[in-house]
Amino acid sequence: MKIFDTHAHYDDKQFDNDRDTLLSQCMEEGIGTIVNIGASIETSKNTLQLIDKYPFMYGAVGVHPSETKDLTETDMEWLKQVSTHEKVVAIGEIGLDYYWDEPDREIQKHWFVRQLDIAKEVDLPVVIHSRDAAKDTLDIMKREKAEKVGGVIHCYSYHVELAKEYIKMGFYLGIGGVVTFNNGKKLKEVVEEIPLEHLVLETDCPYLAPVPNRGKRNHSLNLTYVVEEISRLKNISKEEVIAVTTENAKELYRL
Repeated sequence: MKIFDTHAHYDDKQFDNDRDTLLSQCMEEGIGTIVNIGASIETSKNTLQLIDKYPFMYGAVGVHPSETKDLTETDMEWLKQVSTHEKVVAIGEIGLDYYWDEPDREIQKHWFVRQLDIAKEVDLPVVIHSRDAAKDTLDIMKREKAEKVGGVIHCYSYHVELAKEYIKMGFYLGIGGVVTFNNGKKLKEVVEEIPLEHLVLETDCPYLAPVPNRGKRNHSLNLTYVVEEISRLKNISKEEVIAVTTENAKELYRL
């Protein structure tokens, strides 16, 4: 069974010099499928180019909360149109990010709801980005009945109780490099508590490389360290971690 990376940004400039070589290496060394995630209109366009080029890659299109300031309805029409591409498997990453003061929270909320609407219209799951915005994210998802489309809480960073709320709604939790960090105690607790059937693996590359490569450029091959840590926390084999999370990822993205 091969590893499924549910959240990557291989269109990032950090991969411009060795993208082909690195992705070939990933395929040779145990990575089976990668979903490249849009975070703006521009990166969603880049994602469409990548999924046309690489057979093992699928894509999500959407606009990250930090990129919502200048969005227009024309952008939403475009998103809806390209979401019909046969290899686009989700709308995302969308959500709320209150870590930064910009853009205004009301702007973020407006476009979060609008993109949830698109997901419901085209019947695709959503990739949720939520940072320092736990209550508002959950409130909006409940009010907008996000469980109708389902999806994943990417780079899950909240506590166990909230994780259970998301799982009740049928969402998966994205687990990446943070689970290997010494200060990743909260996420370790989530992984211990939440059944493996609700977890998927992700890199968020080029960001959030796991220990022992923390601080370096991240890529899908580093998921072996995430697998090792989940296997240790749950006291199960690495093979089981890979097998179950890969099945979960296929179910998440309806592949």
